Amino acid sequence: MENSPPDQMTDLPSQGPPIIAILGAGIGGLAAAIGLIKRNVPVTIYEAADRFSTVGAGIGLGPNALNAMDLIDPRFRENYEKVKTRNERPDFEHSVFDALYAEEGFGEKRGWTRALIGAPYFTRSSAHRRDLLEIMQSFIPEKVVRFGKRARSVTQVDNKVLIEFYDGTSELVDAVIGCDGVKGITRRTVLGDIAPQEVQPTFCGMYIYRGIIPMKEAKDILGAHAGDAKFFMAKGKGVAVYPISQGREENFVFFIAQSTPWVYGDTAVPCTKEEMIEDLKGFDNRLLKLLDYAMLLRWPTWHHPKTSTYYNGRVCLLGDVAHACSPHQAAGAGQGLEDAAVLSHLLALVRTPAEIEVAFDAYNAIRRPRAQKVVTTSYDAGLLYTWRYPGIEDNMDKIVENANQRLHWIWQHDLGADIKTAEDRFHRLCQR
Repeated sequence: MENSPPDQMTDLPSQGPPIIAILGAGIGGLAAAIGLIKRNVPVTIYEAADRFSTVGAGIGLGPNALNAMDLIDPRFRENYEKVKTRNERPDFEHSVFDALYAEEGFGEKRGWTRALIGAPYFTRSSAHRRDLLEIMQSFIPEKVVRFGKRARSVTQVDNKVLIEFYDGTSELVDAVIGCDGVKGITRRTVLGDIAPQEVQPTFCGMYIYRGIIPMKEAKDILGAHAGDAKFFMAKGKGVAVYPISQGREENFVFFIAQSTPWVYGDTAVPCTKEEMIEDLKGFDNRLLKLLDYAMLLRWPTWHHPKTSTYYNGRVCLLGDVAHACSPHQAAGAGQGLEDAAVLSHLLALVRTPAEIEVAFDAYNAIRRPRAQKVVTTSYDAGLLYTWRYPGIEDNMDKIVENANQRLHWIWQHDLGADIKTAEDRFHRLCQR
């Protein structure tokens, strides 16, 4: 069941500007705030932590994500260009990754030496999450963010939204944009009555080991394979490595398939290096040496393959809380940026609180089909790159062929046209 479009509205009473709250100061929340501030829409961010977070690893951003930055605020894109990291060698410039075997020799014994995934129009771009967040934080005035505000509940009351915090305080606002992550509480507010079975995320059937290694050490270990994005594949497992921090560091993520449910709670669980090595039996020893720089944690991966609506009344979902996906298309952050671009343009059209639901409806109509397709295709990509995709399995030639076709619809999307369509829908429903 989905929301019906709000009733058409005419002769709306004159009111002050809507009071809009964003829950969460991650990439999605900050992007939404940047877009709203750029368009002179008042907003307050409520963040559970006591300061901006700089924790994280590498983030890949495709052409669509860079376009979204431009549409949020051109200065955002300009500043990102100063810190982004490309592949090191010119012949890898247009490659999102080089597909190789994880076995000893990386496939050379089979005569396999290189298989680039990418496109002539694509230039690989990534950043340390810390660097991206520092850029985004620079656009947010200090008075806009309230730290130490972990929401306990979000409830709709008489065309308002009541946010109650664990510190005993509360706020009554006209609208809430939930940017509170894959397990955020705003998802229950939106879906609890409409589709309660969709509230909790679904385990992707895969967990990860991850870490960051100085580039000098990465080159000592991997030689010529360091400095450019690579994906080393095997049955039910693999590892992606790519440069971040403008080439000063290498990010790596090991993926291990798990066919049974995840029963260890919401967060990462401790493990030993010996357990990691056992999981990665059959890998080239050079890849195993990366584990010296890995966190001794096993991270579950979650996604939201089904989300019947991105809004309910005056509460709207943005980013991972709406459409968390597996990382295998490097598309999650970009989808959050696309969300922010569309929603900030729409909310800039709102004249009274009564029009907020119309803006949310237009956002939902435009963003949900595309973002949910990214979720499902990212899951499929995870199967593909761990040799479990039906009909392809371990056929590397077919994997490369599939991989070189599956990303264009994400990268080449016309977000500007989406915004125009959403704005037209908003004006039509408001009878302007």
